Amino acid sequence: MGKIKVLLADDHQIFREGIRLLLEKTSDIEVVGEADNGKEAVAKTGQLLPDVVLMDITMPELNGLEATRQIKEAHPQVKVLILTMHETDQYLAEMLEVGASGYVVKTTSSRDLLAAIRAVHQGDVYLYPSIARMLVGDYLQRVKSGEEKTSYDGLTPREREILRYIAEDRQNREIAQMLGISVRTVQTHRTNLMEKLGAHDRTQLVKYAIQKGIIKL
Repeated sequence: MGKIKVLLADDHQIFREGIRLLLEKTSDIEVVGEADNGKEAVAKTGQLLPDVVLMDITMPELNGLEATRQIKEAHPQVKVLILTMHETDQYLAEMLEVGASGYVVKTTSSRDLLAAIRAVHQGDVYLYPSIARMLVGDYLQRVKSGEEKTSYDGLTPREREILRYIAEDRQNREIAQMLGISVRTVQTHRTNLMEKLGAHDRTQLVKYAIQKGIIKL
């Protein structure tokens, strides 16, 4: 299997240099190019066709969200991982709307950043842990208060439990261990849950929850 090709898009050169040094130390990731503004990020994506674009939100000429929208329209196979300085869910709805697959804060650890790149490359969605906890906590509070009662229509208690753990970014094996069931059973519940919610992958599952008001932003 070849290396994951990554394009760095950020208007701060020193930040790009730091990320490049980090990624070059890995055996499975390769930095194929850099861009210091959104317009250049779109152009270089077309030229280099990276697997993953690390995209800063605030950039000159074209902001990261609009650049992401243009990239996904022209090259839907390219995954975009949004980078931000702010540990907040402020941009989450817009991020999902334009087609990004992940959201990471720039203060994250190198280990988490590498995990995020690998996750989105595999077609998964990655939310920075504090953002995921924020969303899950708000969701459960709304359900408890009755505001989101209809959001659970058609879901079994076990599916609701699986939904919670998926939102917390837990893997099938971990969920199985926590609930004392088999990995295959977790996968079955997960498949049924996504079918009921009309989601075909985790990105769509999160997007559905936001669009239907399940998660309050």
